[in-house]
Amino acid sequence: MKELGEYLKHKRIDNGVSITEACEDLELSTSHLENIESGNIRAFKDIYELRNCVKSYAKYLGLDTEKVLDEFNDFLFEHTSKISLDDIQAFQKGNDQDKKVISPYTKEYKEKVCVWPFFSYIIIIAVVLFLLYYIFIFNRKDPKRIDELKGYEEVSIL
Repeated sequence: MKELGEYLKHKRIDNGVSITEACEDLELSTSHLENIESGNIRAFKDIYELRNCVKSYAKYLGLDTEKVLDEFNDFLFEHTSKISLDDIQAFQKGNDQDKKVISPYTKEYKEKVCVWPFFSYIIIIAVVLFLLYYIFIFNRKDPKRIDELKGYEEVSIL
């Protein structure tokens, strides 16, 4: 990656473009381009982010993006083929949440549950039950039973 970064840096200088100008045009931070030009791949969280930055940088410099991406892929293959099988298995066993590589392909999305329809259904049912209760209680045609107790006086107990 260091050779590819140096190649991109020389092409930028040959084109007469400063690093700040390239950063403004590509809408990248200066540290991103400096890390690409120095070959520092550890500065990037995700290999896909690095690949996209290299591709857009090569396109910006007017280079053949396919050839640049082939060089990048060769570097990536060489870099990843040097990882031993024991290291890969140890990484898989101790793979915690904070050690995961976050990319659009591996990012886990939590499903959001909307509870407003549930609450609205409960409120509608409560209103309907209240209306039914009101209609049933206040519209009964049964006579009131007050007249049965008219002849009795109150008895006080001492």
